[in-house]
Amino acid sequence: MSATRFEVFGNVAVITLDNPPVNGLGSALRRGISEGVKRAQNDDEVRAIVLVGSANGFSGGADVKEFGTPLASAAPNLRALVSEIEESSKPVIAAIAGIAMGGGLELALGCHYRVALRDARIALPEVKLGLLPGAGGTQRLPRVIGLERALNMIVSGTSVLSQELADTRLFDRMIGGELATGAIEFAREVAAVRPLPRVRDLSVHDVNAQEVLGRARASVKTLAKNLPAPAACVAAVAASLGDFAEGLTEERALFDKLVQSPESAALRHAFFAERAAAKIAGVSADTAVRRIRSAAVIGAGTMGGGIAMNFANAGIPVTVLDASAEALAKGLDIVRRNYESAAKKGKLSPEELAQRSGLISGTLAAQDLAGADIVIEAVFEDLEVKRRVFQEIDAVAKPGAILASNTSTLNIDTIAHFTQRPADVLGMHFFSPANVMRLIEIVRGQATSDEVLASILALAKKLKKVGVVSGVCDGFIGNRMLRPYMRQAELLLLEGALPAQLDGALERWGWAMGPCRMSDLAGNDVAGFIRKRQYAEDPGAPHSQIADRLVELGRLGQKSGRGYYRYAPEGREALPDPEVERIILHIARSAGLTQRRIKDDEIVKRCVFALINEGAKILADGIAARASDIDVVYLTGYGFPLFRGGPMFYADTVGLQTIVHTMHRLAANPVADPGSWQPAALLARLAVEGKTFNG
Repeated sequence: MSATRFEVFGNVAVITLDNPPVNGLGSALRRGISEGVKRAQNDDEVRAIVLVGSANGFSGGADVKEFGTPLASAAPNLRALVSEIEESSKPVIAAIAGIAMGGGLELALGCHYRVALRDARIALPEVKLGLLPGAGGTQRLPRVIGLERALNMIVSGTSVLSQELADTRLFDRMIGGELATGAIEFAREVAAVRPLPRVRDLSVHDVNAQEVLGRARASVKTLAKNLPAPAACVAAVAASLGDFAEGLTEERALFDKLVQSPESAALRHAFFAERAAAKIAGVSADTAVRRIRSAAVIGAGTMGGGIAMNFANAGIPVTVLDASAEALAKGLDIVRRNYESAAKKGKLSPEELAQRSGLISGTLAAQDLAGADIVIEAVFEDLEVKRRVFQEIDAVAKPGAILASNTSTLNIDTIAHFTQRPADVLGMHFFSPANVMRLIEIVRGQATSDEVLASILALAKKLKKVGVVSGVCDGFIGNRMLRPYMRQAELLLLEGALPAQLDGALERWGWAMGPCRMSDLAGNDVAGFIRKRQYAEDPGAPHSQIADRLVELGRLGQKSGRGYYRYAPEGREALPDPEVERIILHIARSAGLTQRRIKDDEIVKRCVFALINEGAKILADGIAARASDIDVVYLTGYGFPLFRGGPMFYADTVGLQTIVHTMHRLAANPVADPGSWQPAALLARLAVEGKTFNG
C-alpha cells in the first residue's frame, strides 16, 4: 500500500503524505515522496511541486515502528531524500498543518519554500531521545530563524507555534484558508522564479554569536550534566556559523556518537516503554470505553485537591466531597492558590485561571456525587475508613460509574468487594503532588472489567498522565519495590552512613532525591502508618527502628520542621541534625553494631540492587506485565535517573550476571540482611542464560 498520493492540478503536482497517524517518515513514505518528486520532474506540464500532509500533521518525524530495524535506513534515507528535494530543478513547497517535528521539519527545510497554517506546531525534539537532528536540522534551522532561536528550540526540544516564527525566513507565507488550495496558489506564483532558493545557501548572521553560544554551553553544563545530547546540540549549531557542508559533517559525527551512547539508549528505552505501557495483553484496542464527562473526588486534602486539578486542567468538571466544612474550605483554598500562583508565573492566562477554577466545586453531601462518571476516593490509608467510603459511594453512584481508590498499598480486591459492583472498581494511585507528577499506577483487581481498565487508560492519556497497569499486592509495583530499597537505606545508617552521605551518594548517582530527604518530604508518619499495618500482618518482618523512632519523637519531616534533617521555618533546605546522629548511634550500639566508614559505591549498589531484585520478583509474580513497565513507574513516579533508563534497564546495562555476583558477595555481610541478597529466581535464571529483563 502506498504511503503517498500523487495528483496534478493544472501545472502543480501535489504529493500527499499518507502514513497515519502522524506521517512518520518510514521507508514507504520516504520512497513514495522520492518517486513522486521524480515523477513530477519528468512531467513537462508540471512546473511546481507541493508536499502536503494531513490536518493532523505534515510529519511527526521518524516512524517509531521502524526504530532499530533495517527499514529505518532503507534507501532513500532521510538525508538523501532532503538532498534530492533540495536539488530538484522545479520548486518544491512544503505545506504545513498540525505538526512538523524532527525529520518532518528537516524535510520541510530541504524544500525551496514553506507555507503553513498559523497554529501548526514546529519542533526538533531529538534531544529528548538523547540525540540531535541528523538530517541537517542543526545547520538549516539557524539559517532561517537565527542562531539564538534555533539553539533554544534544538537544545530544549520544545515545540513552537508557526505564527511565532512568522517574522523569520522559515515560512514564506501563512495560509489563512484551506491549506492545500493556498499552497497550490503560492506554487503557481513562484513556479518561474529562478534561481531556486535553498536554505543551505543562506548564512547565519549574529554579531553576538560567541556570547550566545557561551551562555548555551554554560546552561547545558549546569542543567544537563548527565546527558551529553544538549552539549552536542550546541556544538552542532555552532558549526552552522561556518561552511554548510562542513557543518553537516560535524552534525553527522556528533549524531553517530550520540546514537552509541548509553544515555541515548536509556532515553529511547524510556520513550518506547511509555508507549508499551498502554498495551495490555488480553484487552483489545477496540475495547469499548466509557465516556468520562464529570468526576468526583472524596477527600479535600493535598492529594484530593491535586487529583481534582487534573480533571479541571483537562476540562472535566469535578466535585470534591469532604465530611468537614473546614477541611473542604481549606482544600479548595489551596487549589485556588495553586492556580493563582501558576497565573502569576505566566503559566495560565486569566481566562484559563477562571475556567479551571470554575470547574472545581465542593460539597458536604454524598448525594451530590450521584451524576459523576468516575468517583475517586483519596482518604486516609486505612482499610476500615475505605470500607465506609466505598459503601457510601456504592449507595449513591449511578450505574456504570467507575469507582477508584487512590490507595498506595492496600488490597484492591478487598476494597472492590465493599461494593455490589466489583467489576467497576480499580486502583488509581496518583503520586504527590498529584497535579504535577505524571504517573498513575492503575491497579487491576481480579474483578475489574476490561472496559473499565481500557477507560482508565484512555482517561490517563486525557489527563496527560502515564498510566501503568499493576496487579494486586501490598504496595503494587512502586511501593513494593521501595520497601527493600528503604530497608537497605536503614541498614546503611546503622552501619555508619549518615543521612547526608546516604542521600548524597544516591543523588550524585542520579536520583532526584535520596531516601531520607524523600521520606521527610512525604511525611515520615505516612510510611510509619503503613509499616505499622505491615508489622501487624507479618510479625516476623524486620522493623525499621530508626524510621519508627523518628515518628515516635514527632520528627515527621518537613511539615514538623524535623525528620532525618532539621528545617528552618518556611524553609525546605535539609540541614544535618546532630540529634539524629545520636539516635542512629544509640540504636546501632543497642543492636551490638560497630559503625564503619562506608563508600558511596556500596550505598548505591545495595540500594539499587535491592530494588532490582524485588523488581524481578514482581515480574515473576505477574504484578507487572513487562520489565519496561517497572522502569516507567520508577522514572515517572520515584525520581530514578532518566539517563539510566529505569532500574530494570539499568540492570540489563550492568549485566545480570554482575548483579548476581555482587549480591552473593553482599550476602557475606551479616548486617546487610543476608536474606535480602538471595537472587530472585527470575534474576538468577536470566543471568545463567545470559539474557536480560527487557530482551
